[in-house]
Amino acid sequence: MSRIDQTFQRLRKKGRAALIPFLVAGDPDLQTTEALVRRMAESGADIIELGVPFSDPLADGPTIQAASHRALQNGVNLASIFRSTKKLQEIPTPLVLMTYFNPIFQYGLQAFARDCRKSGIDGVIVPDLPPEEARPWVEEARKMGVDTIFLAAPTSPAERIRWVKEVSRGFIYYVSLTGVTGARKELPPELEPAVRRIKGQSEKPVAVGFGISTADQAREISRFADGIIVGSAIVKIVEEGGGNDKRVERVGDFVASLADAIR
Repeated sequence: MSRIDQTFQRLRKKGRAALIPFLVAGDPDLQTTEALVRRMAESGADIIELGVPFSDPLADGPTIQAASHRALQNGVNLASIFRSTKKLQEIPTPLVLMTYFNPIFQYGLQAFARDCRKSGIDGVIVPDLPPEEARPWVEEARKMGVDTIFLAAPTSPAERIRWVKEVSRGFIYYVSLTGVTGARKELPPELEPAVRRIKGQSEKPVAVGFGISTADQAREISRFADGIIVGSAIVKIVEEGGGNDKRVERVGDFVASLADAIR
């Protein structure tokens, strides 16, 4: 059983959802990312997601695109991210990478899976890798005990949902809306029935992401989902700056407010 599985199992017994905050690794630098990860873990994060900066982030909105650009300008890449996450292995909170497939392919599937394991990465989300075409990567990941988390969306046909349920490990990532990432003022009305439909067909946890930006939204989603993923709202706090100590403090306070809301 992976650490992600253990986390959801523990939270299920407590009757609550997992809080999964997201950062872009290396924005504004990797040392700050490490400090932010530690503070988020202390502030109530159950799983932490790190975005790998990429030059063509198709699923990301302007906030995360800008953060990715800043990190790339600083020379951040997979090798430097692995060196950074290796320093975080004393934290009990599972770490998940979100990356597009091209960096994995260029790194080498076997080498990437091996270095995830060596560097304390528990799972990987690859938004542009269809589950029907993922077998070579999934096989390497499973050899190393790394969970691969696939996405389902409002536009996913029934056949795609079946594939996602079959091959996902750790949890299923449900994209709450069509389009790119970014904070939204309102949740789509069809979100709850869509999540309940997937949960009724699979025992795997379902975490909801894209567009969640407030404690009230997190509380509402925690009624019917197993996890809440919050990204752009946190990345925006990092972007606003104010000095690294202030960044870390503000992100920690925001994550704590989300954790309080869903508990």
